[in-house]
Amino acid sequence: MARIRIRNEWLERHQFATRIVIVAIVGVVLLLAVAIRLFYLQVINHSYYATLAEGNRLRTEQVTPPRGLIYDRNGVLLAENRPSYELDIIPEQVTDLQATIAALGKIVDIRPQDLKQFNDLLKTKRPYQPLPLRSNLSDTEIANFAVDRQNFPGVDIRATLARYYPLGPVTSHVLGYTGIISPDELASLDPEQYNNTSQVGKVGIEGSYESLLHGSVGTRQVETDAQGRVVRIVAYAPPVPGSNLYLSIDVRLQEAAEKALGDYNGAVVAIDPRNGELLALVSTPSFDPNQFVGGISPSDFAKLNTNPNQPLFNRALRGQYPPGSTIKPFLALAALDYGVVNPFKDLMCPGYFYLPSNPNPYRDWKRGGHGEIDMPNAITESCDVYFYTVALKLGIDRIHDYLTTQLGFGEPTGIDLMGERVGVVPSPEWKRKNLHAPWYLGDLVIVGIGQGYLLVTPLQLADGVAAIAMHGQRFVPHLLHAIGDPLSGTISETTPRALPAVQETYPNAWKIVTEAMKNVVASWQGTAHGIGVGARYTIGGKTGTAQVRRKRLGVFGEEDESDIPRQLRDNALFIAFAPVDDPRIAVAVVAEHGGGGASTAAPIARKVMDAYLLQEAVVKPGAP
Repeated sequence: MARIRIRNEWLERHQFATRIVIVAIVGVVLLLAVAIRLFYLQVINHSYYATLAEGNRLRTEQVTPPRGLIYDRNGVLLAENRPSYELDIIPEQVTDLQATIAALGKIVDIRPQDLKQFNDLLKTKRPYQPLPLRSNLSDTEIANFAVDRQNFPGVDIRATLARYYPLGPVTSHVLGYTGIISPDELASLDPEQYNNTSQVGKVGIEGSYESLLHGSVGTRQVETDAQGRVVRIVAYAPPVPGSNLYLSIDVRLQEAAEKALGDYNGAVVAIDPRNGELLALVSTPSFDPNQFVGGISPSDFAKLNTNPNQPLFNRALRGQYPPGSTIKPFLALAALDYGVVNPFKDLMCPGYFYLPSNPNPYRDWKRGGHGEIDMPNAITESCDVYFYTVALKLGIDRIHDYLTTQLGFGEPTGIDLMGERVGVVPSPEWKRKNLHAPWYLGDLVIVGIGQGYLLVTPLQLADGVAAIAMHGQRFVPHLLHAIGDPLSGTISETTPRALPAVQETYPNAWKIVTEAMKNVVASWQGTAHGIGVGARYTIGGKTGTAQVRRKRLGVFGEEDESDIPRQLRDNALFIAFAPVDDPRIAVAVVAEHGGGGASTAAPIARKVMDAYLLQEAVVKPGAP
C-alpha cells in the first residue's frame, strides 16, 4: 500500500511539474509575441503610428494665399476674390466614407461633378489633408449642415476665397479662368506651393501669370478634437498674397468693341502702336468664366463646347482668316523694298488679269476695271489687277520672306497669352510638305489679294498695321501694363519690348503707303470713304473682303451678296490707325460672313476709334 501511495504521489508531482512547464512555455511564448508586437509597433512602424496619433491631435495645414487681383489700365476691377464656404472631408477620420457622402447628399446638393472631383483628389491626397466635397455652399446648406454637424466626424465647413469675374463675358477671352489643379499641372509646379486642391489659372491672363497671381503659401499647425475639428491654432506662418496685375486693356473700349460687333462672330484687336499695349481684345461670341470657378457641370460644358458659334474659341488669338485686300499695303511695302515696281507709274487695269497658258481670267472686284492706276491709288481704290501684277513680279519666295521676317506674319507675335496660332504664309516648300502638291502661278497670283493659302490672325493684322502707323517701329504686343505689390502698395509699370524695326530701303516708302491708306477714308474714291464722314481725326485704313467659297458668275457678274445665306457670305475685314500724323490706336476687325469690309468691318472700327480717341479715360486714383 505504501508503495502504491508513493507512486501516486510521484505521478501527481510529475503531472504538476509538467503542467508548470507547459504554462511557463505558453507564458514565454505569449510574452515573446507581445514583445515582437511591441517591437513592430514601436520600432518598425513607429513613424506611421506616431503620425496617426499626432494626426488625431495635431496637424499642419497649408494656408492658401489670397490670389492677386486683376484691374484694367484705369483701375477697373476685372477679377476679384469673394468669400466662399466649402464642405471638407478628412478621409482618415471617417469610418465609412461612402455612407457619409450619401448622408451628406441629403443635406447639401452634391452634384456628379463634385463626386468625380472628390474621387480624383482622393487618389493623390496627403495624410489628414481636408478634401473639398462641395464649394460655394449656400446659406441654407450651411445652416442644414450645422444642425447635424455632430453626426459627421471628419467633416467640416471651411471659409475660403473664390474667384469672381465682375464683367463676365466681356473679358473672358483676356482673363481666362481658374480651376482645380490637374495631376499634370501638379507635377510641373512647386509642391511646396501647391497641393492637389489648389486653384490655378487655366487659360488667359490667369494662366500666363500664375506665378505672379498665386503668391506664397503659409502654414498653420492646429490642434483637433476626436472628430477632427480644429480646437485651436498652435502655430501660424501667414501667406504672402499674390501680386495685383494692371492690364493695358481699357474696359470701356472693350465693351464698345463688343457692342460694335453686334451679332457677328468675329474679333476686334486694338493696339497702342507706340508701345505694343493691347487696348482691346474682343472675340465674339463669348462665355461667362464664372461658370468654370468651382467646376463647371458636364451639361453646361457640353453646351459651350458643342455650340456651333464656338464661344470658347478665341478668334482674336486663334482665328486664322484669309486677309483679303488688307494684305495690299504690306505687299506694296514689299514691292518697294525689292524695287519691282515704280509706285508712280500707271498700270492698266481692264478689270481682269490673265496668266500665260491659262484661259480663265482673274477678275477685279470692280466691273470694267480701274483704268490707268498707280500704287497709291491702287491701295486707295483696292485694285485687284494691280496687286495680281505685284505678286507675280515679287514671286512667292520674296513675299514669304518679307511678310515673315519683316512684319511677323506666319510667326507668333509673342503676346503674353497662351495658345496663339501663327497663321500661314505659304511657300512651295509649305505646299509640298502640307498638301503634297506642287506650287502654281495661280497660287501666287491670288496671294496678291489675300486669298488662297495665306492666313492671318486678327492679332497679327493689328500688329502689322501698328507697324505701318509707326513707319516700321515694332513692339511685342502685350497685356500686362503694371504689377502692384499688395503689401507695400507699390505699382511698377512694365517696359515695352521693342522689336527690330522694318527697314525702309525705298525713299518715302512709309509715306507713300500711309498717305494711300489715309485716302482710303479721306478720298471719295476710297473704299472706306463712308466712315470718314464727320470724323474729328484723320484715319488711315484698308478694307478687306475675303471669300469663304467660290462665287457663281452670271450674265451680270457675280451673284448678289444679299441672296446668299449668311453662313456663306464673305468675311469682312478692316485695318486702321489714327490719327495718321500722331498714331495712338491701331485696329483690326474681322466680322465673319459680314459681307463687305467697307460696309460692315469699317464702321465697327470707326466706333472703336471714336470710343478711344473722343472719350479719353479718366484715370482712377491708385491706377498706374
